[in-house]
Amino acid sequence: MEEERLSLLRASVEAQRKEIERIFAKIEERRRGESAAELESLAYQLHNLYCAFEDLFRIVADFFENRIEDRARYHSELLWRMKLSIEGVRPALLSEESYRLLDSLRAFRHFFRHAYSYELDPKKVALVVEDALKLKELYRREIERFLEQLQP
Repeated sequence: MEEERLSLLRASVEAQRKEIERIFAKIEERRRGESAAELESLAYQLHNLYCAFEDLFRIVADFFENRIEDRARYHSELLWRMKLSIEGVRPALLSEESYRLLDSLRAFRHFFRHAYSYELDPKKVALVVEDALKLKELYRREIERFLEQLQP
């Protein structure tokens, strides 16, 4: 693997990791709010968190030219591919546990985007926040492991 390309991948992953951390900080800051507006703000940040992870997945997929042709299942397929180790191409980015937590976050993001006439349930949002915070502990180690395995 060309060192320049690998450096670009590392820099791109690091930039996206900083964005993910910024969103995690907002989630932690807003998770104790009790008003409807604060709940909506928290849900919006959970939505943004998955979007930021998906941007990370696109960086990895694009680098290794892992194109996804099925537009109807693009989001679930992109996430699923990140838990795969592709022999001779790249190691897995995610563990099974991170995959499961992110799939739950993906489902919430889908609900949030299409819930125009629904009230958010604070208990359900709290469960999503709990999963997101579990993910926070896992994903850092997994990104480090992934990048270490890319050593030339």
